[in-house]
Amino acid sequence: MNTVDRILLVEDDPRLAEMLTEYLTQAGFRVTHAPTGGVAMERIAAAEIDAVILDLMLPDMDGLDVCRKLRTTSDVPVLMLTARGDAIDRIVGLEIGADDYLPKPFEPRELLARLRAILRRRVDPRPPDAPRGAATPASDEFLRFGRLEVDPAAHAARLDGVPCELTAYQFDLLLVLAKHAGRVLSRDALMDLLKGEPLEAFDRSIDVHMSRIRAAVEDDPKKPRRIITVRGAGYLFAKVQD
Repeated sequence: MNTVDRILLVEDDPRLAEMLTEYLTQAGFRVTHAPTGGVAMERIAAAEIDAVILDLMLPDMDGLDVCRKLRTTSDVPVLMLTARGDAIDRIVGLEIGADDYLPKPFEPRELLARLRAILRRRVDPRPPDAPRGAATPASDEFLRFGRLEVDPAAHAARLDGVPCELTAYQFDLLLVLAKHAGRVLSRDALMDLLKGEPLEAFDRSIDVHMSRIRAAVEDDPKKPRRIITVRGAGYLFAKVQD
């Protein structure tokens, strides 16, 4: 039986909230609206949510604070909406655990595409040059690289047995890299493996996620030995690690 994804829309603009609720409902989602950060936290505590669309400009509290509090208890995917012009807000949002962002004004179709992308939790393990429909290896194979363990079944990574603090999206990035250890993956290849289709507006937010992953799995994130940047080409996950 197909399940309906439950979306929490945190937006204080009633007209925009009504329009998005109607649009997403027609797209097959079950949408709950929260006009403030306080109401959003109550709704998250009271019911299971599959994804959060979070406006940063809320009347009672900063959306970044909502995201920060949410990340202390949940790894539910978060799509930020921001009308702020300063890129630092988007970067901070990604650093504290948001999965993607969308600047206002935006096209509803782009919001829908981004929402579906962050909901697509299952990693496509095919090599980036494999044809569509190619056979794939088992996705729950436990991976070990020295002191680092990547456990797809538990959706968790551990360094020296200690769980690494990663969002679901960041874990998926790490898993894609680990499954292709020793190969350089471009941003386009990573997007294709994660989402099954390219998303042009994905920007360079992937670089921010990589920084967070390094902070979790590297002994010295400023001198990474596990996730290497290959200038002009992409990222490489080292096969041999301490």
